[in-house]
Amino acid sequence: MSKYVIITDSCTDLTPEILDSPDLIALQLDVLVEGEEPKKNRDVEPKDFYAKLRSKKGATTSAVSIDAFLEVMDPILAEGNDILYLGFSSGLSGTYNAGFIAAKELSEKYPDRKIYTVDTLAASLGEGLLIYYAVKMREEGADIETVRDFIEDNKLHLCHWFTVDDLFFLKRGGRVSATTAVMGTMLSIKPVMHMDNKGKLIKVTTAKGRKASINALFDKMKETAIEPEKQTVFISHGDALEDAEYLADRIRNELGVKDIRIGYVGPVIGAHSGPGTIALFFLGTER
Repeated sequence: MSKYVIITDSCTDLTPEILDSPDLIALQLDVLVEGEEPKKNRDVEPKDFYAKLRSKKGATTSAVSIDAFLEVMDPILAEGNDILYLGFSSGLSGTYNAGFIAAKELSEKYPDRKIYTVDTLAASLGEGLLIYYAVKMREEGADIETVRDFIEDNKLHLCHWFTVDDLFFLKRGGRVSATTAVMGTMLSIKPVMHMDNKGKLIKVTTAKGRKASINALFDKMKETAIEPEKQTVFISHGDALEDAEYLADRIRNELGVKDIRIGYVGPVIGAHSGPGTIALFFLGTER
């Protein structure tokens, strides 16, 4: 069996512990903070990044280019290895399509190699949780087709539920209107959102106040999680660790989940969701 390399991108928001796994490569998206030079996602310190957002500095991001994928993929294939590319949702970025085009081009150059691509339709630690499972399966001896099929079969069961603290970041990205942002802020109305089956972020409902919005994430997990006590659950936060730990405690105490991993919403996603974001990721009956 040929060795295979798993390629993904920096939108996974995974810790270095997982990203440093053998034969796992994460291509970096660029982050541009207002008034600064562009940086690769990995070179941006999250706490400092959110402090700048709170000081009203804007931030933008850019997708990974086709050439960047070719530069990484070509040597891997030339060495006789196969590739499984698991990409950031095409509903949010052009990164997946760039990787898909690069893979198609290289499949003609290396017809004897296996090059599979999967649009995870996921983001942040939702995408990260799929990568976590893929790496774990490979370490346990699963071949490239088995891992690819697992991700394809389960990606629409990977639930993303999140809330934000500052509606003006969603307004800036065109996800809520200016009127909604102003009224929501005045009345302390918080959106409860999720990633739909097309990999797009949509508002599902609202909650009155911050604590109620975080509890709504828990309620969604309680309604749909598949055997939660047996799962690994990821929570990401936009420099709001105390709120993330509150949610984790509820999940441990009321749903019996033992393995909960908490991390930052990385700069690529955080540039659009803002400080105070709380996001919950788990496997459920449906997204």
